[in-house]
Amino acid sequence: MKYAVSASLAAIAVAMATPAFAQHEDHGQEEPAPDEGAMDHGSMDHGASMDHGPMDHGQMDHSGMNHGSMAAMDMPASTEWMPAEGSGTARLPAAEGAMHGLHIGSGDWMVMVHGAVTAQYSDFSGPRGDDMLYSTSMLMLAGERQTDWGRIQLRSMLSLEPLMDARGYPNLFATGETADGEPLVDRQHPHDLFMELAARVDVNVSDNATLFLYGGPVGEPAIGPSAFMHRGSASNNPEPPITHHWFDSTHITYGVVTAGYSSRLFQLEGSAFRGAEPDEERWGIETPKLDSWAVRATLTPSPEWAMQVSHARIEQPEALHGNQDEARTTASIQYANGKGLSALAAFSAKNRVPGDTLTAWLGEVNWDIDKANSLFARVENVDNDELIPDHDDPLHDQPFRVTKFQAGYARHFPLGDAVMLSLGGAVSAFAKPSALDPYYGNDPMGYTLFAKLSLGH
Repeated sequence: MKYAVSASLAAIAVAMATPAFAQHEDHGQEEPAPDEGAMDHGSMDHGASMDHGPMDHGQMDHSGMNHGSMAAMDMPASTEWMPAEGSGTARLPAAEGAMHGLHIGSGDWMVMVHGAVTAQYSDFSGPRGDDMLYSTSMLMLAGERQTDWGRIQLRSMLSLEPLMDARGYPNLFATGETADGEPLVDRQHPHDLFMELAARVDVNVSDNATLFLYGGPVGEPAIGPSAFMHRGSASNNPEPPITHHWFDSTHITYGVVTAGYSSRLFQLEGSAFRGAEPDEERWGIETPKLDSWAVRATLTPSPEWAMQVSHARIEQPEALHGNQDEARTTASIQYANGKGLSALAAFSAKNRVPGDTLTAWLGEVNWDIDKANSLFARVENVDNDELIPDHDDPLHDQPFRVTKFQAGYARHFPLGDAVMLSLGGAVSAFAKPSALDPYYGNDPMGYTLFAKLSLGH
């Protein structure tokens, strides 16, 4: 079975990486000591808290983090903190930046490795419900070098999810992308093999400010909050948001160039990128283009908060809507207290050009009660016109506002110094118009059980 192959290969990747880097795991602990000579302690605060500003959070798998360990961290002093970095060039609250990854000094470079593989079982009720046992995975490898004038980052992110069936896995009321030429409805598409191949160069213009350039053949433009798998508020949630294509579906984009100004208080940036979403061939790298643009402003007034507004003009993002562009506007607020609590509130307006404007709201929270126990929840409300794909159906292309309520729990078990096993589950309920009862039943529900191995907890 493909899911078993995917899980096995990803587990092999994790296992192969573990021995080489395990001795460098967890910078929150000083033993065994890493290559001190190779580490740039000028850029890393090993005091009461870590200065995650200069670290490569763009490559950090927050889904693989032991957020329980965050409870043990102190908040950074007001004179020390810098905003944490999420996917692409997105920012996270500095207090969310607690990362216990695998790090190794190599000459002037600091190498970081993260990864996670899951075995998941999802079951959704109703006429469109489905159940499936499947696996998700990702592996990140990044390098960073601090210089007298700034820093250089090289980033990569991979996934073995192309081994999965092209239709992905059940996720009721989710839409987006295609399989065998048909739209994916009530399914979550698999990720591409290459999720990021990019680089970032920062040039210092003051003590706490840089001009930066980010880009590569696979990257993420400056639109929306950080992608869900990088947010602390979604770190233990096994299901992608059904609003994924309103907020962060551009996290895998073939061809991105972003330039901006970054300081402790705010970041201003603009991107040129390819608007088309990834096609069904998920093993290769599609031809990069720069036919779309985005701008984003992010305010980080304190270590606990990060707020962004962004707007993008995206050329023909969806393969089955080739005559439509999209103007997307998003706003979000993220909070982290540095003691295990992370939260997000976000809004998006997706204006089809030509066409209607479809809005979405998203709220999610994760609470690491202690190192072993986490609670999480998510509420989404979205106006979606892709739920009835049959062109002959009278409800085809009609928008319906749907709300998903989700709550879950995860229990964490450390397996040695470098690997964490998390076991948990989530349950979901939905509110929808009665017109959708023939398609989804009166009261559709669902649940997902998961086991996740994380490298570099």
